[in-house]
Amino acid sequence: MAEEEQSTALKNTVAIEEAGPCKKKVSIEIPQESIINVTDEQYNNLRKDALVPGFRKGRAPRRLLEKRFGKETSEQIKLKLIADATDSAIKDNELDTFGEPDIDIEKIEMPTEGPLKFDFEVEVHPEFDLPQLEGIPLNKQKVEVTDEQIDKEIERLRKFSGLWTPRQDGVVQLDDQIIADVTLKPVSSAVERAEDVEEEQKLNNIEIYVTPTSFVAAVPVEKLDELLVGAKAGDTRQTSVEVPKTYFKEEYRGKKVNIQINIKDIKWLKPAALDKDLLTRLGVKDENELREKTREALLHRLEMQLRTEMTEQIYQYLLDNIDFDLPLDIVAKQANTVLQRQYINLMTQGLSREQIEQQMNQLRASSEERAKEQLKTFFIMDKVAEKLDIELSESEEELNGHIAQLAIQQGQRPERLREQMVREGTLAQFRLEVRQSKCIAKLLDSAKITEIQGDKKTKKAKKTTKKSAKKMTGDEKKQSQKRKTKVDEKK
Repeated sequence: MAEEEQSTALKNTVAIEEAGPCKKKVSIEIPQESIINVTDEQYNNLRKDALVPGFRKGRAPRRLLEKRFGKETSEQIKLKLIADATDSAIKDNELDTFGEPDIDIEKIEMPTEGPLKFDFEVEVHPEFDLPQLEGIPLNKQKVEVTDEQIDKEIERLRKFSGLWTPRQDGVVQLDDQIIADVTLKPVSSAVERAEDVEEEQKLNNIEIYVTPTSFVAAVPVEKLDELLVGAKAGDTRQTSVEVPKTYFKEEYRGKKVNIQINIKDIKWLKPAALDKDLLTRLGVKDENELREKTREALLHRLEMQLRTEMTEQIYQYLLDNIDFDLPLDIVAKQANTVLQRQYINLMTQGLSREQIEQQMNQLRASSEERAKEQLKTFFIMDKVAEKLDIELSESEEELNGHIAQLAIQQGQRPERLREQMVREGTLAQFRLEVRQSKCIAKLLDSAKITEIQGDKKTKKAKKTTKKSAKKMTGDEKKQSQKRKTKVDEKK
């Protein structure tokens, strides 16, 4: 629905209308008198510094200035008028934008007389209402560390300290590493035609990890294990993948990619022996001390994991009770920001670099629905922070305190970690993540938590939630939302 502001003599006329999910179309009319005023101001400023033969500085007549500098000055006037009018329209109408307005300056022409008219589209934060934030129902499992878990963790530590070793039988198995020459052929359309095939890319001696979801070069491949397990050195394997439209690498986004893998070498990760050398590197004197330290570390990790699981339950509660649309182009453009925030989030959970990279790979290869969910969560938590009035203090002291805590977890110096964040461009995302963590802490304080035994019930509940979410249509979601609203009102 258009919102119009009738202007006074020197005020622009602005009309705003919907242009689709998370988009507004802004139409602006700048009155002729404003154009004249800006033009006079521009030439007055130009006269002060312009050097025109036959005239002293500041004395050249306007007609000569127009003849000599008219084209360039006209372009400057147009840019100033458009920039000022755009900023005012967004500010005066309180448009909660992200990204820059989509304005094609070249197509906008200055009128010889009359008003200057132009329009543009701008991406805005979605509009929605938050559900009840106090008393969110959560399940929490009892924490328990078993000998079996300790054995598995020690085995993981041995693998982490192990070496990639050539396979003597030469047959690819799950979790192996292969060295291969790869050819990638991006295809622009679903129907492969000669004119659609782009220039192929050949990569030699690249490492590929044989897991269910992994990467061949920069291309995500699902069921890669099924393609490669059983192959031998010298074999060739081929596949085609449809890269999600929200994939973070633009050159592959939304395309079909034909992949050819020529296997050259096969390696397996041989765990390090649990000997004196490894125990020394792990900072323990014997296996008993290693098991005790492993138990303590697992207990801490499980407690962190439980908090993460309850956090995910909060996110799911909010996603289930809030419905809004996000266009794919917005999701795609924000994909890198989502990845940065997820990386910071995983760092704050105390995960190892190996675990972080594994989860990041899964996220990079995630479906459009997963990418949408991540971005929706960002918008929702932004509004939750506003509702709960949660912000970081203006000083850097609070932020530096959180960086110091994270640095301790990772065994780094705080100043080096901060420098790394600045270098990688993730410091702003870390600030947002800290604010979001404060939101979660406040929601957890007021949540209704039920302690449960084991994980069967939780897993079943998660599966049911995911299954229901997949089957629900847009209308069903709206009906579900109405039912939930009624239940909340009764409560």
